[in-house]
Amino acid sequence: MSDRRKSRELALQALFALDLNKADPQPQMDDFLEQHGENLSKPSRLFFQTLIEGVLAHREKIDALLAQWAKNWKISRMPAVDRNVMRIAVFEMLNLSDIPSSVSINEAVEIGKKFGTRDSGSFINGVLDRIRAQYEP
Repeated sequence: MSDRRKSRELALQALFALDLNKADPQPQMDDFLEQHGENLSKPSRLFFQTLIEGVLAHREKIDALLAQWAKNWKISRMPAVDRNVMRIAVFEMLNLSDIPSSVSINEAVEIGKKFGTRDSGSFINGVLDRIRAQYEP
């Protein structure tokens, strides 16, 4: 498993926890890194932090895009795993130009299959592909 995949999976777990517990995110993130970050290299830890901070900072815009392109789904009704996997991927697609959109989508689909439901992969792929089509030339 690649270092970035580990970072994405940990970011999903952290965002999932933050989604369920609406308290101040910074102390929760510090605790999460202390408990789970010992196996991350320094670049992986930085990528993890970039993902978390970026999703939290741009969450309103990300959620608006998800709501727009996830036909017949409200953000609050989506499975929490799917919602947070897609938040990470949308953040990457819009803000991390060194990562091709296809990589962000593929990673999200694979992580969704691993942690989500039987239908997570196809749902995540469909929504993210619509968003990608809107933003890529």
